Amino acid sequence: MRAEANVAVSYSYFGGKSCFITALPDHEIGHAAARAVRQYGVDTSFIQFIDHGRLGLYFVETGANQRPGRVIYDRDHSTIFLLAADQYPFAEAFADAQALHVTGITPALSESAAAATLKAVKIARDKGMQVSCDLNFRAKLWRWRPGTAPKALARETMHRILPMVDLLIANESDAEDVLGLSAGTSQTADGKVDHAGYTSVAQAICERYPNIRRVAFTLRESISATHNNWSAMLYDAHSGNTFFAPWDQDGLNPYEIRQIVDRVGAGDSFGAGLLYAMYIAFPHDLAKAIGFATAASCLAHSVCGDFNLNTFAEVEQLRQGNASGRVQR
Repeated sequence: MRAEANVAVSYSYFGGKSCFITALPDHEIGHAAARAVRQYGVDTSFIQFIDHGRLGLYFVETGANQRPGRVIYDRDHSTIFLLAADQYPFAEAFADAQALHVTGITPALSESAAAATLKAVKIARDKGMQVSCDLNFRAKLWRWRPGTAPKALARETMHRILPMVDLLIANESDAEDVLGLSAGTSQTADGKVDHAGYTSVAQAICERYPNIRRVAFTLRESISATHNNWSAMLYDAHSGNTFFAPWDQDGLNPYEIRQIVDRVGAGDSFGAGLLYAMYIAFPHDLAKAIGFATAASCLAHSVCGDFNLNTFAEVEQLRQGNASGRVQR
């Protein structure tokens, strides 16, 4: 539930209206998890509390300098792992909804979680809702079909979901891992990003899935675990235009993040920022939309914890060029 919850919280914190659907164990810890999301204004009325299964966990060892961060997942037999697709009240939850956001993390947990994601997207599509998807490939997940490699299973599963998606979000390596599309001379394992090459990747995605109208990439250049350069791009299939951020009079000028507090959840904050900018703040200005999303995700690196608790005004200050970090008195 983490990725989708992060997006819902951040979207709500910016001032939007969001609802979070998941399954949690019906005990004190499960209800505490729901309260943690609800306290930020997210509608949790469609969360399913069930009397079997457990709360899925993951453990993060924070990296520093040349020592990488590490994640261990402990999500087998969790409630969302177990609950069948027809046990979620998607039709009721989508009655007044305009958009649905899903990620590649939930379908990676189990076959039933994948079926639930697919059903949610189908119902949303039939209702005419906008559907966005963050590929979010996690190599340590996607193990629910013995004998099938994680990348192959992810590719097969997401291939069923992507034909119903309008906006696709990914990081610098997701497209290669899940879709087999690489960007020019990028070597993501070494932190080398060929920014220009991602336009051709986005174009190839839109050719493969004509329903996808926009593709966004976060582009992380990892100098070390605590020193990253951060930028992003948005491709619009209708106009054929690509927008990069942060962009100034000299062109693309990535944010240089030298003291990362917590990088986990940065991609989710990007997704929330992009959705809020496209749907509410800047619906007719894609350059501002990708600028806002990139600034939001940059600031998320300075917040401890998964939720990006930066306001719309704070993100706008950075988008507009105020990057000094001076104390405001």
